[in-house]
Amino acid sequence: MINITLPDGAVRQVEKGTSAMDIAISISKGLAQKVLSAEVNGEIWDLQRPIENDATLSLLTWDSEVAKKTFWHSSAHLLAEALEALYPSVKFGIGPAIDNGFYYDVDMGDLVLSSDEFEKIETKMLELAKTNAVYKRTEISKADAISYFEAKGDEYKLELLRDLKDGDITFYQQGNFTDLCKGPHIPNTGYIKAVKILSLAGAYWRGDEKRKQLTRIYGITFQKQQELKDHLILLEEAKKRDHRKLGRELELFAFSEKVGMGLPLWLPKGAQLRERLENFMKKAQLKAGYLPVVTPHIGNKNLYITSGHYEKYGADSFQPIKTPVIGEEFFLKPMNCPHHCEIYKTKPRSYKDLPIRLAEFGTVYRYEQSGELHGLTRVRGFTQDDAHLFCRPDQVKEEFCKVIDLVLYVFRALDFTDFTAQISLRDKVERSKYIGSDENWEKAEAAIIEASAEKGLRTVIEYGEAAFYGPKLDFMVKDALGRKWQLGTIQVDYNLPERFELEYTGSDNAKHRPVMIHRAPFGSLERFIAVLIEHCAGKFPLWLSPEQAVILPISERFNEYAQEVKNQLSEHDIRVSIDERNEKIGKKIRDAEIDKIPFMLIVGEKEMEENKISVRRQGDGDKGMMSLSEYIAQMELEVKIPTQ
Repeated sequence: MINITLPDGAVRQVEKGTSAMDIAISISKGLAQKVLSAEVNGEIWDLQRPIENDATLSLLTWDSEVAKKTFWHSSAHLLAEALEALYPSVKFGIGPAIDNGFYYDVDMGDLVLSSDEFEKIETKMLELAKTNAVYKRTEISKADAISYFEAKGDEYKLELLRDLKDGDITFYQQGNFTDLCKGPHIPNTGYIKAVKILSLAGAYWRGDEKRKQLTRIYGITFQKQQELKDHLILLEEAKKRDHRKLGRELELFAFSEKVGMGLPLWLPKGAQLRERLENFMKKAQLKAGYLPVVTPHIGNKNLYITSGHYEKYGADSFQPIKTPVIGEEFFLKPMNCPHHCEIYKTKPRSYKDLPIRLAEFGTVYRYEQSGELHGLTRVRGFTQDDAHLFCRPDQVKEEFCKVIDLVLYVFRALDFTDFTAQISLRDKVERSKYIGSDENWEKAEAAIIEASAEKGLRTVIEYGEAAFYGPKLDFMVKDALGRKWQLGTIQVDYNLPERFELEYTGSDNAKHRPVMIHRAPFGSLERFIAVLIEHCAGKFPLWLSPEQAVILPISERFNEYAQEVKNQLSEHDIRVSIDERNEKIGKKIRDAEIDKIPFMLIVGEKEMEENKISVRRQGDGDKGMMSLSEYIAQMELEVKIPTQ
């Protein structure tokens, strides 16, 4: 017999070899019908896999993001089986689950796949799903795995096998399809009831632009047809809110091939929006005791060797900048933290000086693959609202809690109300990608967990998602369409202070290492603004809107009065323009609505005679005539930013 501990602390004694599905059935047949995968000792397993030793167990249903990914990864295998049935010469790269669905990278040989064939693929997937084929897991030797894919002539799977060790290799088979995969999977294909192939894209094999370009097929599946219908409606709404589309229409930002892919150009309205966000954060930071600093856009290679960024991110950096001095190399800055470490070292520090909070809107550069660039959410140059706190070990939790307060203030001010704090820890097994001692990691992880509990955050723990130098708290925010984005982040770091030999003199007159907290409530300004645009569909909070009002003269003879109105409003810091075009008032109103300007102030004969304005609100229609003083008072009331 073995002991199985459930999430509520209850312990069940079961026979060795009992599966998670067996336990689900013993709890409730209804639960057994809903469960998709299981978390066993922190690892995600197939429901049918035998449990051989004492373990903790969580049964995961569709409500779990992890279970959804299990479902969608299984659907990727179903897609592959359908493709192999329809196009026998197809070869397969990788087919992971993503946040909303899945994709599979495939080599179609001489065939060119088009959207005309989507329906045929969907039909085949549903036909195969109805067979209720079991996803069967088999452990296999490396030699046998190589033999299998050599016989199939699939060079992509053979290349993946080169990186795997004998004893760690598993196959999954459903129906007539077998794939190299570590799993887990849902019990059988019958769980998949609704299928949609969404799009095609090109993807270089293993992200290498020098390798062959494969066809990436995106899809999504559900357990019910209605869920698919609801999702497709959501996708249509998302298209309307796409920040790339709205950014162009609202004249916020642009891209230029001559400037370079992934390097945004901020247009006047976008620059104003960005500047207001920066000023909002700077004001909050000054109030919280942060000190502003500025660092260069480049740094000597040795700086990033010391920090560890060269080893971990060298492949994702731009090529080094060589100077006339032999052997001297600089890099475009990939991170701000090494520069801030050097600022800390500019003079001796005492325990009485700590904490020291250094803040910078620092622009950093990373060479993202061209196929991965996406509007403002994935760029090659972006600005972080970065800050680094240097504190004593006994100050870590308090400072971490204060940073959480700052992040929550930002979310409140911008109406992000639905979020989860993800505690991102080291991988439980693979530790080679992290730097620093186990002792320091354990202290840092404990501080984050305790601070999150103290602030009452709704949290999830994700293993393997930590930064290479320390664990972190990532804020996963849901927008108005229910999509999840990673925005703010806070990280505890014992390692960079060690690598840079940072010190302070303690009360015992001895030298000690400070602890470093990295934090960026916005994350990157570019990504944050992209999410904000889509969250509010371009209708920004009044305090943030680049243009708060537009004055619409009914005809040219009222332009002079319109200018008088503008002058008075501008004196009260209301951002206002005049539409002096020789157009009918109806067209001016329609254009202002499309431009999502919060207020339209119409001026004609009656308004001029009474020294008033007729007010319309974007999306809400006519609000009647007002005196300028009434309108100014209303604006001053509405434009207030929430206090900390």
